[in-house]
Amino acid sequence: MEEKEVGYVSHYFDHISVAAVEITDGTLKAGDTLHFKGHTTDFETRVESIQIEHESVSKAKSGDSIGVKVHEKVRPHDKVFKVISD
Repeated sequence: MEEKEVGYVSHYFDHISVAAVEITDGTLKAGDTLHFKGHTTDFETRVESIQIEHESVSKAKSGDSIGVKVHEKVRPHDKVFKVISD
């Protein structure tokens, strides 16, 4: 599977398991698979929904700050990759 770096984690809200992600390149939409990778982080998750400023959106683009629900802990500065399926 090919991957493309799309951003990084800026914050993690552990009480609601949400990663705040800064999108630096490309676009994301619900249904995409993301790979979170850092010093102690390495997992993939499917994007169920995306929020910008507490509002659900269908897609996000470069420059957006988004919230994404995750099933494992992430840390600030973890890299976020979009998994590109063939």
